[in-house]
Amino acid sequence: MLFRSTGLGKTELKAKVNGMVRQGDYLIMQVDTLEPVRWKIRAAMSLPDMWMVIKAMMRPSNLKILFSRKWAKEAEHPGEF
Repeated sequence: MLFRSTGLGKTELKAKVNGMVRQGDYLIMQVDTLEPVRWKIRAAMSLPDMWMVIKAMMRPSNLKILFSRKWAKEAEHPGEF
């Protein structure tokens, strides 16, 4: 997983999802950054947020990624995002 932020300029953070836990009406996604810094990031997603993610994943162009055979290989960098 890659992260970019307007607050970090051109810095790109490499990270991995470490877990997801339910806390009240939120699903908390726990992310550990690996490079260039080691941070623990948490994102609290409400039901409308989760629904947006599910709808986006169900688009045919995005489903192609889920059903591809690229699960074991390193993803290509997306370029500027």
